[in-house]
Amino acid sequence: MPRGEKSAYTDKQKRQAEHIEESEREQGRSKEDAERIAWATVNKQDGGGKKSGSGRAKPH
Repeated sequence: MPRGEKSAYTDKQKRQAEHIEESEREQGRSKEDAERIAWATVNKQDGGGKKSGSGRAKPH
């Protein structure tokens, strides 16, 4: 998967990133900065794209 590819994210993660990006834009950030911050925040919260498997252990 090439860098910047967003297909590995769930719909919920995409909605979260969109909401964060809108909030950053309202605070006066550029489109590029707002998008970068939004996806970095989603990655930090969820650890990246889709995770499969019901028995996945959470990192401690």
